[in-house]
Amino acid sequence: MPLVRFDLIEGRHERDLEALLDTTHEVLVSVFGIPVRDRYQVVQEHRPGRLIVQDSGLGIPRSERIVVLSISSRPRSDESKVAFYAELCRALKERCAIEPSDVMVSITSNTNADWSFGYGRAQFLTREL
Repeated sequence: MPLVRFDLIEGRHERDLEALLDTTHEVLVSVFGIPVRDRYQVVQEHRPGRLIVQDSGLGIPRSERIVVLSISSRPRSDESKVAFYAELCRALKERCAIEPSDVMVSITSNTNADWSFGYGRAQFLTREL
């Protein structure tokens, strides 16, 4: 945990996709301090024209390399979220050649009762985790 959903325009090479997923996870581990094996990622690829990302007056240019991340997580501090945004953009630019203008992130916080990792149990509540 956290659960990360990637919405992308289809057509990326497998190596590029793997680098994107690995880099994002490494930043989550580094900034949020999650365990390395807490890796839950879902990729949804969209045909061109089926993923529209426009800002509301910020003038941010977008390209076909847009990455929209939707993250569900237990609560994180504002400071850690801001640090995550900055480090993610830096790392994706360096390792994946994805411009910071092509990275959009939304983090939704939830509670321990909102997670079941299997077997029909809420492992944070049962203290299995």
